[in-house]
Amino acid sequence: MNEQMLTVSSSPHIRASHSTSSVMRDVVIALVPAFIAGVIFFGMPMITLTAISVMTAVITEAVIQKYVLKKPVTVNDWSSVVTGVLIAFNVPASAPWWIAVLGTVFAIAIAKQCFGGIGQNFVNPALAGRAFLVASWPTRMTSSAYILDDITAATPLEMVKSGDFAASQLPSYMDLFMGNVPGSMGEVSALALILGGLYLIVRKVISWRIPVVYTATVMVFAFAAGQDPLYHALAGGLLLGAFFMATDYSSSPITAKGQIAYALGCGVLTAVIRLWGGYPEGVSYSILLMNVATPLIERFTMPKVYGGVKSDA
Repeated sequence: MNEQMLTVSSSPHIRASHSTSSVMRDVVIALVPAFIAGVIFFGMPMITLTAISVMTAVITEAVIQKYVLKKPVTVNDWSSVVTGVLIAFNVPASAPWWIAVLGTVFAIAIAKQCFGGIGQNFVNPALAGRAFLVASWPTRMTSSAYILDDITAATPLEMVKSGDFAASQLPSYMDLFMGNVPGSMGEVSALALILGGLYLIVRKVISWRIPVVYTATVMVFAFAAGQDPLYHALAGGLLLGAFFMATDYSSSPITAKGQIAYALGCGVLTAVIRLWGGYPEGVSYSILLMNVATPLIERFTMPKVYGGVKSDA
């Protein structure tokens, strides 16, 4: 997230009213509740991996800008900090430190700086980093260490996907809402993510359209498939993705119609992967696919400009 990466596509007048650094600072503030929840439920790994990711992001961006691209260092815009935090939020507490480092380097160096830096990336850098890690080390990225009990447990969506459980074994709505479940460190507490998302909406950093339409679409598909829609909304990375990554400024549409179409696409793809695909979670790949589709969406939803003067043939 940053004007690029992070947060959020909203209407053009909202974007114009915020500088990149102020937007990124607001995003960091919005992520604080989820960070606190992660510390409560996962302990020191939350602090350690977040610190490692943020330091790696800032150093990688500064080195590339100064020594490779030969242009001014802009780490004071906070965009690299946001990327680092989101990478940490997308890994399990059992992940080794080098997982956070490699995912962050990929996000900053490849997904962001290779395409021109802030505002020029065509996909969300943090999600690109997560996808790189999942493709490279799937076992490490999908094992969920439940640090407080010192055990490794299946995430709620993995349990639903496998069907190999008794109803009493599933975490309760309250556990999902508060965050007392296995999962990636920054995705488990629905309450913390909703508080952060509401902060961004109130601050007019993001629009409500993408998170609301995205989440509602997944819930509708889950209901139609005979599964619990509220469970699908609260479990997994849906709220983290909907509020903090699908809303990336440079990789999501800027028009209201475009945002709705984009969010619908994210929701449909997430639901299809969760319900009928081979992977229990579909948020990351769904958003990345819709990032790629954003130029096409904007082509059909951008208002036509009238009153222009035709050039002579």
